[in-house]
Amino acid sequence: MMNKNSPKSLVKLNEVHKVNIEKRLAHRLEAARAKGNQDLVKALESERQLLD
Repeated sequence: MMNKNSPKSLVKLNEVHKVNIEKRLAHRLEAARAKGNQDLVKALESERQLLD
């Protein structure tokens, strides 16, 4: 059986996935900051740098 995903659609899927990860990470950072959890903020900021 052949894979129905073309290289172009896989690139688009990867882009959408990255955007979703970035949005979720931003939300987690906002929540950590609101709670004053500096250890978690530092960890999440490190994670965000890995995405760049």
